[in-house]
Amino acid sequence: MQFSFDWVDAFSDVPFGGNGCAVVHDGAGLPDDLCMAYVRETSLVECTFTGPSEVADLRVRYFLASREIPFAGHPTIATVVALRARNIIGDGDLVLETLAGNIPVSVQGNRVKMTQNAPVFGQRLPEDLVAAVGGISPEDIIAPPQIVSTGLPFCITLLKDRAVLDSLELDAAALRRFADHLGQPGTDMMEPFWVTRHDTPEGSDTISRLLIAPPSPPEDPFTGSATGAMAAFLWQGGHISRPEFVAAQGDGMGRPGRAQVRVLGARDAISGVEVSGAGTVVMSGQVTFPPADQAAMRKC
Repeated sequence: MQFSFDWVDAFSDVPFGGNGCAVVHDGAGLPDDLCMAYVRETSLVECTFTGPSEVADLRVRYFLASREIPFAGHPTIATVVALRARNIIGDGDLVLETLAGNIPVSVQGNRVKMTQNAPVFGQRLPEDLVAAVGGISPEDIIAPPQIVSTGLPFCITLLKDRAVLDSLELDAAALRRFADHLGQPGTDMMEPFWVTRHDTPEGSDTISRLLIAPPSPPEDPFTGSATGAMAAFLWQGGHISRPEFVAAQGDGMGRPGRAQVRVLGARDAISGVEVSGAGTVVMSGQVTFPPADQAAMRKC
């Protein structure tokens, strides 16, 4: 079975920046195990598999190396950029069917804006539990960490400065305790998304990191879904003065990514989060999957 793919660096307008994602066109019917094996083969954090939809313009499935997830930000940018580069879609608006619901997007050339879901604010977590995951002191965290989702949940953790952000090192045992506290069977969901602010004349911008455990790579260069959740957390909690800002991630990895972010609605009535960024096709080709029994193929 052969499928066309595009490898896209998302949240970057040049190759080898931002976060890579391989987009497998018309692959949404592939079995889960093949999709996860493909992610492991690429050594990327996530890949997407597209197919037709009865409720939107296109169906997108998102996979880690360990599981399917309902939504992801940088793969959404990558998927739309890949479709635009192949002239499967043109400039304008479309809707993506995801397990997190229908996601509106707009595209203009290689720039994509997605409107993530209204945030769901979950439980707050002890600073010492979260701090241990990154090997820092609880006093380095300046607001109670909280689980927030705009399509995929993360533990948003606001740090006091860039020096603390740069010093983070993942403690696998502490991450396991963190997951146990949340009742999570694995350590590949709801990880701490570490963020700090730096003020500019235009307002408060942010820089973030996401440290992750095997079988994924050790760090995510740019996390678009967490950026949406983080923006909602900062705006709702009064931690930023304006609902629009620039989010940075990946600088310390030599893969700088940038997103333009806008929180929609008042602090106490957020209706969604717009996250925008560029994408660049790095390579394209054909991927060959091993034969699969047609009965095992999931309907696209």
